[in-house]
Amino acid sequence: SGCLGKKNGKGIYLYDKRQKGGTRQINPIAEKILQRYRTPGQAVPTMEDVQWRTYMRSVNEAALCLQEEIIANPVDGNIGLIFGIGHCPQRGGPFQFLDTYGAQNFVDKMRSYEESNGFRFEPAQIVIDYANSGKKFMS
Repeated sequence: SGCLGKKNGKGIYLYDKRQKGGTRQINPIAEKILQRYRTPGQAVPTMEDVQWRTYMRSVNEAALCLQEEIIANPVDGNIGLIFGIGHCPQRGGPFQFLDTYGAQNFVDKMRSYEESNGFRFEPAQIVIDYANSGKKFMS
């Protein structure tokens, strides 16, 4: 479709090299592609919902890394996300978040997103196991 982003002036938006900032026009080609993935009747998510969904997915991916033994322990996961991708250090990393927020609360929220948004929000089995046992990741 030739949509390479700013380098050729077409991506999700149409880019004009003379324009700096401001509102950009949506590329009709990108709009047509996005239309294929819209679910009729699905509500537009709130900004808070988008933030939760994005954050929950990154925490779930960290849990999957532990489950699949890509990382050795939760501390490695916390350090990796804090220093690797800039995860908020005040939250202590994804596993600290799971302990603070609660594994069961996390599973419940992920299941609600899974209902409305599909399999991408299926919680990692390790989080389900921790939720069922009441076990903490960081203790």
